[in-house]
Amino acid sequence: MIRSILAGAAALGIVLAAAAGVATAQTRPAPSSQPIMVGADSGEQTPAGFALRGRAEVLQGDNRLRADAIQGVSNGGAISQVTASGNVYYVTPTETIRGDRAVYTVSDATIVVTGDVILTQGRNVLTGGRLVYNIDTGSARMEGASGTRIQGVFYPQGSRD
Repeated sequence: MIRSILAGAAALGIVLAAAAGVATAQTRPAPSSQPIMVGADSGEQTPAGFALRGRAEVLQGDNRLRADAIQGVSNGGAISQVTASGNVYYVTPTETIRGDRAVYTVSDATIVVTGDVILTQGRNVLTGGRLVYNIDTGSARMEGASGTRIQGVFYPQGSRD
């Protein structure tokens, strides 16, 4: 019984997160169509693209990817993929995602966050081992790490605690 309640709550939370993301996507340009800006304490051009270290961040629209280190791959001068490692945070106007590593693929507007993943939306929290998040739609799919389950806490609208 408790399992089905938790599964239902987790599904509800993911649906709520997706619905909020869709509403946001309809009122603003898709984040993946926005220019990509980068910043860090230090950086260098590499044969494949670029490497950033120390308070490294990639900004696109209202979204920010921050980590200890970020590597970008560019094709023909355009960034095609970004890999972040160490204290990874991906922050949107409505969600915060934390993990150990993230790979953002620009062509499909998807970020995959792995390693002790925590997704928060307001007071709602969902944890797991791997999260696939579409930055344009806000849809999210959480998976447990090897042998573990996802867990979440979801508050009804109007709830105070």
